[in-house]
Amino acid sequence: MTYFGFLGLFLAIPIAIMLGLTWRDARLGRELPRRFGSYPPYAILGLHLVLALVYTTPWDNYLVATAVWWYDPAKVTGIVFGYVPIEEYTFFMVQPVLTGLWLLFWLRRQPDVVRQGWENGRFRLTALAILGIIWLSMVIILVAGWAPGTYLALILAWALLPIMLQVGFGGDILWQHRRIVALGLIPITLFLAAADTLAIYDGIWTIDPAQSLNWYLGGILPFEEFLFFLITNTLVVFGMTLFLSAESQARLEEVKTAVAQWRAGRLPMASEK
Repeated sequence: MTYFGFLGLFLAIPIAIMLGLTWRDARLGRELPRRFGSYPPYAILGLHLVLALVYTTPWDNYLVATAVWWYDPAKVTGIVFGYVPIEEYTFFMVQPVLTGLWLLFWLRRQPDVVRQGWENGRFRLTALAILGIIWLSMVIILVAGWAPGTYLALILAWALLPIMLQVGFGGDILWQHRRIVALGLIPITLFLAAADTLAIYDGIWTIDPAQSLNWYLGGILPFEEFLFFLITNTLVVFGMTLFLSAESQARLEEVKTAVAQWRAGRLPMASEK
C-alpha cells in the first residue's frame, strides 16, 4: 500500500462518509445548538487547518531531518518539500478535517442548554500547572539528550504549549463539556491509531527505535504514535469546542472588560499628558 493509498482508505473515505452525514443532517434541519453557534463552524474548522499547516510543518521537518521517523521511498511519490513528502503534508491537513467533522456531528446532537456554575478558576490553574510541569520535564529530556525519550519529548514539548493556552483560557469550559470532548476525541483517536498500526506494519513509515521508548501497543504501534494522535486530536477538539461554545464568549467578554479596566486604571488620562 502506498502512502496516498493509505490516505485514501483511512482518511478520504471516512471524510466522505462524514460529509454525507453532514449533508443528511442539513436536509433534516439538524443544526448546531445556539450555545455552540458563536462562529460559523466551518470557518473555525478552516482556521484549524491553517494552524495545523503553519505549526506542524517545521516540527515535522525536524523529525524527518533528524531521522526520528522515515518513510519508504517506494511508497511515496517522491515529491518532497523540505524534508517531508507531500503525502505527509496532506495527512496533517486532512486529519483536522476528519476530526472536526466528527466533532461537529456530535455537537449537532447536543441539547441547547447552558449550565450554570461552570466557572472554576482553581481547576484551570491546577490543570495548567500540571501541564507546565510535564512540558518542562520534556524540555529537560531534550536538553539532556536522553535518546530514548526524544520522540516523546518532541511531541509533548511541541503540543503542550498551545494546549496550555487552551486550558489556561477555558479548562473549566472544556470540563463542563467533557462528554462532548470525549465523544469527539476518543473514537477518532482509536481509529487513527489503528490505521497507523497498519501503516507501520506495512512499512509506509518507520519510527527510529533508538529515539523512542520501545513501548509497543499490540506489539506494533509505538506508544509515541498513539500519543501523537491523541495530542493532535486534542488540539482540534479543544480548539473548536472553545471557539464555538457560548461560555467562551462570556469568558472573552470578561477578559475584554478586565483589560479595559486595567487600561483605565494604569494609562494616563489625556488631561494628564
